[in-house]
Amino acid sequence: MLRTLFAGIAGGMAMNLVMLLTFRALGFGWNGDGILLTASIQSQKLVAVWTTLEPLPLVVANPAPIIGGLVLFGIGHAFIYRWLSVAWPRGVFPRGLRFAGLLFFMIFMFWEFFTPFNQFGEPLPLIALELTFWAAIAIAEALVIAAIVERGNGNR
Repeated sequence: MLRTLFAGIAGGMAMNLVMLLTFRALGFGWNGDGILLTASIQSQKLVAVWTTLEPLPLVVANPAPIIGGLVLFGIGHAFIYRWLSVAWPRGVFPRGLRFAGLLFFMIFMFWEFFTPFNQFGEPLPLIALELTFWAAIAIAEALVIAAIVERGNGNR
């Protein structure tokens, strides 16, 4: 139980770190000058949501609750991983990649389809870039969780 809890905390922190390196550093930029806000093809509705429409998203105005929430999601993901991974081939990498695929398809592809594409009219090339960011986030979180849960289980 403690290992799963620790795996979730570490996985949530990995998710936060990779999100910082992708969406914040490259996508939105440190000063709002990232490609997701400055691309000439970007939906002005999406730009307004992130930069001018009040209230601004919490991740912009007050990121602490979002950072903490992502760690809580990581804990939940670790328990789901522990529940499902016994049916997968042994090993950190095979299990981690399967879990990353599950996270990517069930969470991030749905999010991009339903919100940026559906609600904001974001163009497909930028959605593809965001999906690349989400894939990196899913892989990082899943591999960290798998590495910690599988440590000592003879499943490396």
